[in-house]
Amino acid sequence: MKEPTPSKAPETASSVHSFSISRRKFLQRCSALAAVTGLPAWFVERQQLQAAETDAAIAKAKSANGKPGIALIGCGGMGTWDGQNAGNHGNLLAVCDVDTSRTAAAAAKYRELGHNPEVYSDFRRVLERKDIDVIVNATPDHWHTLINIAAAKAGKDIYGEKPLTLTVDEGRHVIKAVRDNKVILQTGTQQRSMQRFRLACELVRNGRLGKLKVAKVWLPAGLREGPFKPSPAPDGLNWDYWLGPAPAISYTKERCHGTFRFWYEYSGGTMTDWGAHHNDIAYWAVGQIAPQSVESTRLSEPIPGGYTTIADYEVRYTYADGTGLHIFSTKDDSIYGAKNNPEGQRNGIRFEGPEGWIWVNRDEIKASDPELLRKPLPADATRLYASKDHMLNFFDCVKSRELPICDVETGHRSANMCHLGAISLRTKRKLKWDYEKELFVGAHAKEANTYLKREMRAPYDYSFCG
Repeated sequence: MKEPTPSKAPETASSVHSFSISRRKFLQRCSALAAVTGLPAWFVERQQLQAAETDAAIAKAKSANGKPGIALIGCGGMGTWDGQNAGNHGNLLAVCDVDTSRTAAAAAKYRELGHNPEVYSDFRRVLERKDIDVIVNATPDHWHTLINIAAAKAGKDIYGEKPLTLTVDEGRHVIKAVRDNKVILQTGTQQRSMQRFRLACELVRNGRLGKLKVAKVWLPAGLREGPFKPSPAPDGLNWDYWLGPAPAISYTKERCHGTFRFWYEYSGGTMTDWGAHHNDIAYWAVGQIAPQSVESTRLSEPIPGGYTTIADYEVRYTYADGTGLHIFSTKDDSIYGAKNNPEGQRNGIRFEGPEGWIWVNRDEIKASDPELLRKPLPADATRLYASKDHMLNFFDCVKSRELPICDVETGHRSANMCHLGAISLRTKRKLKWDYEKELFVGAHAKEANTYLKREMRAPYDYSFCG
């Protein structure tokens, strides 16, 4: 998209003087933002102009029906934060969780903020309410698919935490439900709405480094602990409902809540946790739908009776044009982390090409030559979707009915990157991927394809979605 041009009003002395003052203040504000954010001034100026244009368009699309009604499903730490953020854009009417201690804490917090949500333990009752327009789905990964589908069928717009699904196959089911019911779904990969990540991706897409050779991603290592012993489930937790479509098993506190992501039954380790953020940015910068192959190296093995996901690893993807995407787990005290991460950061992304490199994470963006960042892109450069706030972008799209920055299809492709890496780690194989069929082909395909979907435990299967 080209930058907007100023309107051509008659140039009287007073109008020229007013524009001059306005322009001067605008540039001063942009310079101040550039100094605070560390972003180049040309990029900040363009973002401010785009933001003004977007805000004007959204203002025209605002519904006369007032603020949307919102329900939060999944009241953990991230969910509570998501709910609070969503509550800035609507009326938070309901909170739902299978753990009553979590709904009580979330409801109390939101009441302090001026909301008065009702408390539920069954998300299906929430979806029956006609006054709820938006669902924030912040459940553990193994519940994402069923709740997203059920919400879409109920006609609710969805802000769904990442990754979109637990398996590759589930993505197509979610896409169909969203498209058939014409709802908006934003995947919670909020780094797409952070300016420094978009800047890095635009520079890479426009050849600032020459042809991209490799994107390197560093993710935090996972947990490698165990064995664990079962214990009685705490009062107020419906453990069978928490397990839902996952296999029935006795309660173990390490399986539940914050550490669920280190069990393949419920998540995919840091490959699908932090990986859903950084791999998504690498995918955005590379600009290709999917890699052609994936291989991996386990740097440690799970402890029997403990967490099942691989804690320490390297994963290497190759695209059809030879571009590489390499993932490294990293610990502050690990020799491979120190060797492979020249920036000394716990996690981040480094793009490398013949003209140099660009490093970016949530704290900074820098380059082998500062001029790589300072030099403006030309007016006809490729522009990526611009969002200044992920939750705001979602609610703007709820009003306008335009696609959000991480629509369901994008969320599916992004999640697939993580799933492919996790499957390679689980099989210890080099695998070839057919992205059109969404199947592994060639050597070891039969084994790898068994991980593309899961058997859901009755009654918590697709029929549970209504």
